Amino acid sequence: MPKLPRSAIFLCLLAASAFVQAAPRQEPEILTEDVTRFYALYDATGGHPTVEQIEKDYLAKGTRSLSEFARLRRVTAQSIADRLAKDPAVYAKAKDCLVELPEVKRRVATALGKLATWYPEARFPPVAVVVGRGRPVGIADNGGLTIGLEALCSADFMNPDAEDRFVHVIAHEYAHIQQTGPTEFEPGDPNGTALRFALIEGGAEFVAELISGNVGNGRHAEWTRGKETEIESAFARVMDGTDLSAWFANYRSPDEPYDLGYWVGYRIAKAYYLGSKDRKAALKNIIEFDDPKALLAQSGWTPGMRLPAKVFGEE
Repeated sequence: MPKLPRSAIFLCLLAASAFVQAAPRQEPEILTEDVTRFYALYDATGGHPTVEQIEKDYLAKGTRSLSEFARLRRVTAQSIADRLAKDPAVYAKAKDCLVELPEVKRRVATALGKLATWYPEARFPPVAVVVGRGRPVGIADNGGLTIGLEALCSADFMNPDAEDRFVHVIAHEYAHIQQTGPTEFEPGDPNGTALRFALIEGGAEFVAELISGNVGNGRHAEWTRGKETEIESAFARVMDGTDLSAWFANYRSPDEPYDLGYWVGYRIAKAYYLGSKDRKAALKNIIEFDDPKALLAQSGWTPGMRLPAKVFGEE
């Protein structure tokens, strides 16, 4: 994911820019040993483990995924204990999401089977589900995808159905893992345009919809309905610039529109896909693009153009 200021929830998700080196899997591993161990400790302490207990019995015994998650996102025993004390309901609620994981795994396997068919170069690293400090929702790197159970479980404003939310967000992140073009730029880099970031994030949203049935953040359709021309015309005026503040990482509250650059990029990717005679090749280009202006030109996208609500399982 581009180096942007992080807000809570969906904006904290990181994209990997290189292929994972493991053999392709159409049924990814979903690893839950870290959450199982955390909630064993949680239950044994009545929901109030000490800092020392969290360190000794959870973090110190963690998988590689948990260790990397903690290192990269400043998750410590103290930060978990502080969040437990401040928002105990977040961790109590997350237990409800544990029961969703078997069906999530089944649906993700189906979605990624479609990705494997339509994009044979795809790689499927493991998904590790862990418990953190309430944020981020997750990170992706060459070793796989790590999801913060309590963070994604609490993000019901993105999609009220927890099972659906996990499936579509994982599908979005797997699209990021496949992307081969550059995804990180220093602030002000002329290559780090709003258009490029829109196609990185919007492309992942489109792939998620194509393989799993919906985008990661279901609120964008609601926020943009009837305002398509206005929003996209505003984006078109600034898309070649590097000021991303109005379009990405601008989360303020769950009731205010944010990340509309994702939605614009998703619409451009959809226009490109639907206008292509070879849709398998189009999907490959959406995932692997390195020239955002060329993809935009080939898409035929114009602000406010009519597009079908969803594209799912057409191949």
